[in-house]
Amino acid sequence: MAEITAAMVRELRERTGAGMMDCKKALTEAGGDMEAAIDWLRKKGLSAAAKKSGRVAAEGLVGVASGPNVAAMVEVNAETDFVARNELFQTFVAEVAGLALSVGDDVEKLKSATFPGTGHSTQDELTRLIATIGENMTIRRAKVLRVPSGTVATYVHNAVKPGLGKIGVLVALEAASELEAMEMLGRQIGMHVAATRPTALDIEGVEMSELEREKAVLREQAAGSGKKPEIIEKMIEGRIRKYYEEVVLLEQVWVHDGESRVKQVVQKAGGKLAGFARFQLGEGIQKETGDFAAEVAAMSKG
Repeated sequence: MAEITAAMVRELRERTGAGMMDCKKALTEAGGDMEAAIDWLRKKGLSAAAKKSGRVAAEGLVGVASGPNVAAMVEVNAETDFVARNELFQTFVAEVAGLALSVGDDVEKLKSATFPGTGHSTQDELTRLIATIGENMTIRRAKVLRVPSGTVATYVHNAVKPGLGKIGVLVALEAASELEAMEMLGRQIGMHVAATRPTALDIEGVEMSELEREKAVLREQAAGSGKKPEIIEKMIEGRIRKYYEEVVLLEQVWVHDGESRVKQVVQKAGGKLAGFARFQLGEGIQKETGDFAAEVAAMSKG
């Protein structure tokens, strides 16, 4: 039996919104497997909407940069939010985002590329910045989107400076003309993506493992209804359609009017949504907190 730690209980509680005792029981039942524990809670109706979005626990900034038919986005992490307000750090993130436009989104290539205005690598520049500011920092990830014709729009939510913030979005729109209108639409889609957190562009892009997992949870929930198997399957089909509307960008309801589908908005504008990317600062990075550990330890003794 795997040891159920305070940190595990805390992560499960934050990811599902379930009670602390329920989270501990779920982890025990699942032998310490986090994803199985999430499914256990959902099957018991104790977690309304468990997402695999991960925990936001790291600081730093997300930066975006754009050029003709291309845009780039990077996440650079630091230990404290204080560093994110440092001008040297902000300049570094902006430069790395701009560098990604030409180098690409391979982080190792970004680190080894010559940092603009210097004769040394980006990693060396980061090392100098660490020595100057006194905090550990890392270039965590990058994404570059291109289109043959059209635009790749950028959006930063609650920007601390132009192109720098804690949530960034790239939206690739293919179009033969009216690029100004496409740019405006791309920014609106970026705002939509920032708010709704889609995980796939279209239905075909939904990971099969995630789809099967969702179906398994729904079948388990419906098993106790007493309905015939064929009725249950129809119920599941309806719920899967609803699932697509939650996680598939093109199937989502347009947040700007609350009625249209995103695919209808893009089609009406005469463009094609070719891709998107969304970075939220620190998602998936864990940071333990001692106070909660003490809380769970006290609970265990009781």
